[in-house]
Amino acid sequence: MDSRFDAEIDALRAAVVDGPGELDARVRRAVFNGENAPPEATTYVEKMRRHAYKITDADVDALLANGWSEEQVFELTVATALGEGNRRLEAALRAIGGG
Repeated sequence: MDSRFDAEIDALRAAVVDGPGELDARVRRAVFNGENAPPEATTYVEKMRRHAYKITDADVDALLANGWSEEQVFELTVATALGEGNRRLEAALRAIGGG
């Protein structure tokens, strides 16, 4: 899809996936791409991908209890959400013949 926002979208993707952060860029890239998350984050990531509105404090607390920092949980959340949103947008565009 060519749009006037392509440069901004690419910059956002690069910042979230490959930019500096507390969470290893390989993990951010993997969850963005729909690949496996680290074992202790698998349940959280799958819930984010399928039913993000069901995420609760308990889900976040489980990651924190496993040694994740709040910054790492935030970065995991943003990378997962951005990747899933991107996949859904691409699927919608293909469905209407625009991608």
